[in-house]
Amino acid sequence: MQDLKPLHNAILKGDAKTAKATTEAALAAGTDPMKLVQEYMMPAMAEVGRRFECNEYFVPELLLAARAMKAALELIRPLLAASGVKPAARVALGTVKGDLHDIGKNLVMAMLEGGGYEVIDLGVNVTPEQFVAAVKGKGANIVAMSALLTTTMPAMKTTVAALQQAGVRQQVKVLIGGAPVTQKYADEIGADGYSESAAGAVNAAKKAMG
Repeated sequence: MQDLKPLHNAILKGDAKTAKATTEAALAAGTDPMKLVQEYMMPAMAEVGRRFECNEYFVPELLLAARAMKAALELIRPLLAASGVKPAARVALGTVKGDLHDIGKNLVMAMLEGGGYEVIDLGVNVTPEQFVAAVKGKGANIVAMSALLTTTMPAMKTTVAALQQAGVRQQVKVLIGGAPVTQKYADEIGADGYSESAAGAVNAAKKAMG
């Protein structure tokens, strides 16, 4: 039986090369891809999130861990899809219209993917119409929006209104976050969840999906 602890450690250390090599070897040896995700990769990302919350890790460590996680996931995702394993939910993620910041969004994407969610990355400067299209055309169950400026925050409210107008608000959960965003603002615009950090995004998604 192959020792898979190095996979956990590689993600924790942000070592993408080792994460990929260990995953390749494990899959070649016939290890269940789901076991790799649930027993080694997700716990590693959860620990990365915990360290970030405790100020033991900072943005660079988070980005490196995310990259290592992605390297391993790229090998596993096609196998999971082929075996019919469904993701926890499909998330349409983007930085709102007028806002070009993507580091926070990319961190959230890494945490969500690490938590078993399928992420449709809409990028930055995403219009309300693009979020609506992702729900209608790509079957997103969650719309996750990020804003780093107080001036772009109102685009979140506009997007919630657009989802309502398009008749799809009832079928999705709306999550918001970003430096100026607060729980109070989330309540004001009728969002289903809020996280003050990328590390908390998975919990916010889980809570919203009930």
